[in-house]
Amino acid sequence: MRTLLVIISLASTFAVGEDTHLFILSGQSNMAGHRPDEAFTPAVTEEFGQENVIVVQHAQGGQPIYRWDEQWQAPEGLEQPVTGDLYQALLARVRKAVGQREITTVTFLWMQGERDAKMGWADRYEGAFTRLLGQIRKDLKIEAGNVVIGRLSDFDLENSRYPEWTAIRDIQVAIAESSPRHEWVDTDDLNDGVNRRGKEISDDLHYSADGYRIFGERLAAKAIALIASN
Repeated sequence: MRTLLVIISLASTFAVGEDTHLFILSGQSNMAGHRPDEAFTPAVTEEFGQENVIVVQHAQGGQPIYRWDEQWQAPEGLEQPVTGDLYQALLARVRKAVGQREITTVTFLWMQGERDAKMGWADRYEGAFTRLLGQIRKDLKIEAGNVVIGRLSDFDLENSRYPEWTAIRDIQVAIAESSPRHEWVDTDDLNDGVNRRGKEISDDLHYSADGYRIFGERLAAKAIALIASN
């Protein structure tokens, strides 16, 4: 069954209780650069109420998906790396934030894939993300959920610097369109303008200052819509 982001959003029943919504944001540099308090958290708290929302972010720049996929196997000829360590750090942060609260929905938002596109590991990407979702469902004891993926931007549509850039983009869209519980966010217009250091950028690997804010708005909108429809 096809299943990837980002974002990303994973929404399902964790435990029976009042409506409390957990949002988990993870990935590499563009998720790390996203500041939830700029737009994402205000949007979901306005929708659900501050007391009904838990937002957890854990992301690290430049990282391949095997840092989250505990079962990833290195291509032949490469040494097997440590896998799943960033996932375990994310899970620990989630459990600390949740504590003893009963969670109604879990929303997983994912923005990652740049490193895998650079390394030429597109053929392993969908399987790795599918396993990551399985890990989340198992560890948080949820049966199904919604996923919101941030699709890679238009940084390298010619695949000149990152040889499988468009392949990862296509995989992310295919996964997002494989289920009514999955969505994806367009980021093609977020990497132009002025970045947070005051530098003018165009088709950059990372987003502009305004781009990160808009990214948060789009993630929130998709997450809210998925929770409402499921």
